Amino acid sequence: MPVDITWWGHATCTVEDSNVRVLTDPVFARRLAHLRRRRGEPPPPDAWRADVALVSHLHADHLHLPSLARLAPGTRLLVPRGAPRAVPGLRRLGHLLLSEMGPGDETSVGALRIRAVAARHDGRRLPLGPHRSPALGYVVEGEARTYFAGDTGLFEDMAKEVGPIEVALLPVGGWGPYLGEGHLDAGRAAEALARLAPHSAVPVHYGTYWPIGMDAVRPHEFHAPGEEFVRLAAERAPDVTVHRLGHGESVRLGDAR
Repeated sequence: MPVDITWWGHATCTVEDSNVRVLTDPVFARRLAHLRRRRGEPPPPDAWRADVALVSHLHADHLHLPSLARLAPGTRLLVPRGAPRAVPGLRRLGHLLLSEMGPGDETSVGALRIRAVAARHDGRRLPLGPHRSPALGYVVEGEARTYFAGDTGLFEDMAKEVGPIEVALLPVGGWGPYLGEGHLDAGRAAEALARLAPHSAVPVHYGTYWPIGMDAVRPHEFHAPGEEFVRLAAERAPDVTVHRLGHGESVRLGDAR
């Protein structure tokens, strides 16, 4: 059975595997605080439909409460351990079936097995304060093993932590002209691809949101990461097929195992 990947923009994707719909870091807004959506329409109502939604960490461009509130009653929601304490608004989403996850935790949704893996990223809700929740990636295993990295930097044991995979959804940029520690740019994402060695990859987390009033500040950092990742991946991981999708575009991948 094939696996279908749709990129809706930023880190929001739908993964359809084994008749289960998985939604990653749902963000459906035109504006997030000082960020506005500069490319692609917000995901349509059909994109809100999922059997399970995965939240990688607590930053507002990944855990967006108004978007989560649009999910249908009974949708499973996996969040980092400690998230309801750090983000009290989660506790008001009583229509969702919420589970807290830490690195190594696993759960089943239909025919899928979902495993949380460690990420190297600041998982706090705000820039200051205690670290109460880990940043996570997820490996979704059904007909294929798909790794959703969330936000992460490169780290020594990445390939060991993630394990064998067929598909990688990797962040290749950000939402501003500068990337701090704990992020992948196009070059670091290509290096991650070489280490992980999947069969296919889809670049995400670029070319969607940009700070208001900063259109003229290093605009290539908004537009270029996807193309740059394709170029560098061809050099560093030539055996991996990279699918650079437009907003709302999908790709169907066969079971490569």
